[in-house]
Amino acid sequence: MTELEKCMAGEYYDCHDPVFLGFKAQAAKLLKEYHTLAYEQKAEKTAILKQLLGAIGTNVSVGTPFVCDYGRNIYIGSNVSVNMNCTFIDCNKITIGDHVLIAPNVQLYTATHPVSLSQRLTPDWNPETGEYFCRTYALPIKIGNGCWLGGGVVVLPGVTIGNGSVIGAGSVVTKDIPPHVLAAGNPCRVMRSLDHLPPPASHFRDGM
Repeated sequence: MTELEKCMAGEYYDCHDPVFLGFKAQAAKLLKEYHTLAYEQKAEKTAILKQLLGAIGTNVSVGTPFVCDYGRNIYIGSNVSVNMNCTFIDCNKITIGDHVLIAPNVQLYTATHPVSLSQRLTPDWNPETGEYFCRTYALPIKIGNGCWLGGGVVVLPGVTIGNGSVIGAGSVVTKDIPPHVLAAGNPCRVMRSLDHLPPPASHFRDGM
């Protein structure tokens, strides 16, 4: 398997392999261009997002500053608002559905390391090998349709948040959240169920 195949399969991989350094360089270039654009330059911003991301729907807003690793592993649906100062560590796939609100300072982390020190350190590591000194793997994150993530929410690797669920501000989501619930806390826990009637289409309008 290539290092990219290992990464996407959730196995240990070399995050300093040239393929990932290339992804990072391209993402950094596009993000630099994106951050120079004014708020009203919506067409130009959309054009860059289409180059940066794996897929993007219509009526998508991504506020600045915005940070991501590769960009290519981020898939965003339609009618999505990503507010300012969000960080998406997209070493594996991040999928965001339709009609999603992501508040400021939200962090989505797909990359992680073993908790045990003996497993975390790369065996027989030395600087001459060019390997990274610790083991890394990445697991996908999925945010369902109609979700709302409050300010400062952190979503950890491998988590799925079900359709229509709301995550309270400041929560750390360590495990899957079922559909149509309000969940909050650290670690994030289900507080109560929610009405899951879909919003009328008239509630959405075009804009960046």
